[in-house]
Amino acid sequence: MFLDLFNQFDFRSSISEVKSKTKLEVEIALSKAVNGERLEFIDYLSLISPNANFYLEEMATLSKEITQERFGKTIQLYMPMYLSNECRSSCLYCGFSFENKIPRKTLNENEIRKEAEILSKKGIQHLLILTGEDYSKTPLPYLTDSVKILKEYFSSVSIEIYPMDTTDYLQLIQAGVDGLALYQETYDRDTYRKYHLRGVKKDMDYRLNGPDRGGLAEFRKIGIGALLGLADPLGEMFFLGLHASHLLEKYWKTSFQISLPRMRPAKGDFHSVVPVSDREFARFLFAMRIYFKDIGIVLSTRESVSLRNNLIGLGITTMSAESKTEPGGYSESGELEQFETEDKRSLIDVMRFIREKGYYPVLKDFDNAIV
Repeated sequence: MFLDLFNQFDFRSSISEVKSKTKLEVEIALSKAVNGERLEFIDYLSLISPNANFYLEEMATLSKEITQERFGKTIQLYMPMYLSNECRSSCLYCGFSFENKIPRKTLNENEIRKEAEILSKKGIQHLLILTGEDYSKTPLPYLTDSVKILKEYFSSVSIEIYPMDTTDYLQLIQAGVDGLALYQETYDRDTYRKYHLRGVKKDMDYRLNGPDRGGLAEFRKIGIGALLGLADPLGEMFFLGLHASHLLEKYWKTSFQISLPRMRPAKGDFHSVVPVSDREFARFLFAMRIYFKDIGIVLSTRESVSLRNNLIGLGITTMSAESKTEPGGYSESGELEQFETEDKRSLIDVMRFIREKGYYPVLKDFDNAIV
């Protein structure tokens, strides 16, 4: 389990290690990548370091070449569907936090079908379903029943919900789920403790081992990530890289994705954000692509239109589009958003721009084998 490896490192020391990387070490890492040599974790740390800013153009070029070699010129598109905003966890940065006295909503079967019909008519076939963290409102039977409904409309259904045991994940896979997204939010124990005050999410160790439990269940794909803006991003990227390396080594039957979501405004009085510039964000993304050549990289609608447009072809493989972050959002329920999106373009407009850039938007790339 990742927790065993995680406990061998210190967050503050990891930041210092990344900052210590020199321009020469960045050059060595890039030279190894250009020559097709195997990179070590220390090379990854050089590529995420501040001194890598001096080589951002070279990193972008290399990232583009690796992405086209491994993934071609395709961008897979997906859309999120929020089943519920009911939550018993208190996460100070989240609009769904228990502390926020907002109207709560969990979709029933008819409402799920209504949302599914709207999305399927748009042509989307990869769906990500999300909930808050309230086991009593969205228990396993509710989730399996919801997935069975959604599989009537979509080829691929992934979940981004509260962490579960392997046995529960196996039941969701049996119902039709093929993907799991479980973001750690922050790898800094002090920050995690500060911003997660109550509920299941307060248990950092259980969340840390969630992707391992998903790997044991043999999900087809698993996504991990850190919410950039809660703690020092250099420390987050150190541990995110460590986490991805661990999972890739342990669970060869699963494909992995990484996402680098940045903080966005949400309901509540949360203002303590560690800024991450577009330049830093791009550096982190390029470093991920150069080090993890075959891992998927996801770019969400949290990011601006201009940044998303400029990053097409430079490392990302998957994008969300036309995202609604509230339950019933596509049928205009009027519920509270989990967070504000930045790129509000329609799916059609996103697809059009991808094509204009010379790339190919993919709405469906997976079906379960028929036995």
